[in-house]
Amino acid sequence: MKAEAAPGSNSGPGRGTYDAMMRFSLMTEPQLGGTYDDILAAARWAERNGMKSFARSDHYYSGRNPKPAATDALTTLAGLARETSTIRLAVLVTPVTFRHPSVIAKTAATLDQMSGGRFDLGIGTGWMKAEHEAFGIPFPDWTERFDRFTEALDYLTEAFAGIDAGYDGTYYTLAADVQPTPSGLRMIVGGTGKTRTPTLAGRRADEYNHIVAHAVDIAPKIAVMRASAADSGRDPAAVEVSVMGPVLVGRDETEYRDNLGRSASERGLEPAELEQRLLQAGVPLGFGDRLTEHFAELATIGVDTYYLQWIPTDELDGLDETHLALSQAVSHL
Repeated sequence: MKAEAAPGSNSGPGRGTYDAMMRFSLMTEPQLGGTYDDILAAARWAERNGMKSFARSDHYYSGRNPKPAATDALTTLAGLARETSTIRLAVLVTPVTFRHPSVIAKTAATLDQMSGGRFDLGIGTGWMKAEHEAFGIPFPDWTERFDRFTEALDYLTEAFAGIDAGYDGTYYTLAADVQPTPSGLRMIVGGTGKTRTPTLAGRRADEYNHIVAHAVDIAPKIAVMRASAADSGRDPAAVEVSVMGPVLVGRDETEYRDNLGRSASERGLEPAELEQRLLQAGVPLGFGDRLTEHFAELATIGVDTYYLQWIPTDELDGLDETHLALSQAVSHL
């Protein structure tokens, strides 16, 4: 079983089978493998099993050889918008380096319309230098990328609110409003920074997302996000908090040990070594009470959604077992 992280949200009808304290989404990385049909099968699985949302990454490139064919994130999500009906659809995340903010705004508004208000726009700075170089996409230094990211969030917030006052920043000057006006679109801001990213999330995002880590390491950043929301005149509790990462689980000890051994073998590691590495990273491991305690710790600091990262997209074997193990664990919260 290759249990590896995912995003999600059924905030509308059929929120899912999980306890309200912890919801699960399915997050995929199609640049590592997966055709549109594979992505559709994964999204339909997530919808059928009551997950909050289905998310995919936005990358054109992988360091693997041979390199898998990488589909365009927003194009595939547009297809899913017409071939699913209740599950929310998310991009985690689209780099501001890939598309001009006005293009992001127009595409997101269109996806919102096509999905009936089920689209979640995750946006970030972009980080993979090799990807940009391979496709001839400019890759400014970190300071400029973050400044562009900040301006893009400011513009998108106004655009999606129907404000037609234009935007005049250092990098972007925009005069046109966005039509159609989104009806249910949400913005996701995520990252591991201690201050700047959670501050931006509190000011602009509907959801703050952090990659998998120990609850004690995430909690101070959530506090920064909440304080920023309050300082901006927003309700701090209105910003959802999510974590994205893999899991390695089982419905009982035998199944867990089998899965651990198989995963370790695939990586050329001893089971004990892999288990220790995952524990150090804060990845949910094990079965039963051990899993329940892990998600209880996340719920206690305010995390309400875990994006189950599943790699690769073209192989869903083991997902049913993982789903059952997670469901059992959070049913005790």
